[in-house]
Amino acid sequence: MLTAATIARVVGAALEEDAPWGDLTSTTLLPADATATADLVARESGVFSGGEVFSAAFALTDPSLVVDVHVGDGDAFAPGDVLASVSGSARSILTAERIALNFTQRMSGIATLTAAYVRAIEGTSARIADTRKTTPGLRAFERHAVVSGGGHNHRYSLSDAVMAKDNHLAVLQRSGADLATALREAFAQLPHTTHVVVEVDRLDQIPAVLDGGAHTVLLDNFSLDDLRAGVALIGDRAQAEASGGVNLDTVAGIAATGVDVISVGALTHSARALDLGLDVRID
Repeated sequence: MLTAATIARVVGAALEEDAPWGDLTSTTLLPADATATADLVARESGVFSGGEVFSAAFALTDPSLVVDVHVGDGDAFAPGDVLASVSGSARSILTAERIALNFTQRMSGIATLTAAYVRAIEGTSARIADTRKTTPGLRAFERHAVVSGGGHNHRYSLSDAVMAKDNHLAVLQRSGADLATALREAFAQLPHTTHVVVEVDRLDQIPAVLDGGAHTVLLDNFSLDDLRAGVALIGDRAQAEASGGVNLDTVAGIAATGVDVISVGALTHSARALDLGLDVRID
């Protein structure tokens, strides 16, 4: 969840990194009393995300700056649209410019890519979800951007759900443990609200996962035929989630197999930053 405290902490650290002892260019070149108004302008189409983060970059630099965000997170925009404006001290605006843009370009890029995946599976019952393949320290920002694009968040961290993946299962197998039994023993230790997901890469692994009571069976790198077979085998005993090999060319076919969730690491690890610019207005 993107909170004010998280925004202040992350944006504050970015500003400190970018201007640890001030902005030499702005403070030596520009008059102290110079003022300006600058507009955040879209150079390409996209879906916006990061309005609060954009505002915070300026507010933390200089609380006297006035920021107006003209669009909401999740709103679509076209080239030339003015998405936000900031006015006040020219020195302060230019000091915060790069950090404000970096975050907003990144978040809007993720939102735009997510929206493309969501559009690709319209008419199916599947939902698009992110993964933990996020930039360290920026997970809250990037996951907020996924929601802005119409996607859904998976577990936020290792502390939020049980998710047994291939390496966990390999360790269990090496120790001689039975998967269904191990799952039932895990449930005995967990709060009743904890969600349990188990990843499989073969159809013959599914019965043990269901017998163990998992809430979601993650079908990893399955062919379309095997996804359909997996969905039929799971039935209404658990959610069926697909992952692996998901891109904009394959996602519609995956959704058509009847899976409930499609998790896509590319939403956060491969989204490009959108081309947005901060243009000083010349009156």
